[in-house]
Amino acid sequence: MINHPDHYQSIYPAYETINVIEAWELNFHLGNAVKYIARCDKKGKPIEDLKKAIWYLKREIANREKFIPSGTIPNGINPHNK
Repeated sequence: MINHPDHYQSIYPAYETINVIEAWELNFHLGNAVKYIARCDKKGKPIEDLKKAIWYLKREIANREKFIPSGTIPNGINPHNK
């Protein structure tokens, strides 16, 4: 099924990966990290999926460090806009 692939399904429909990402309003990097973590044991390549999740998390951290070196967001800059 293209719209609802098995590897993104949960026994609880409200917790389908895309629904969680949207409900939590995650940006691209964090959404992809969640996606790869959620499917890691369902597609037969768990290590590869977990490494992809880490790659997206590292990218998110790098982006945040660029914009938030002192722990605050400069005026008018939101690195997490969708």
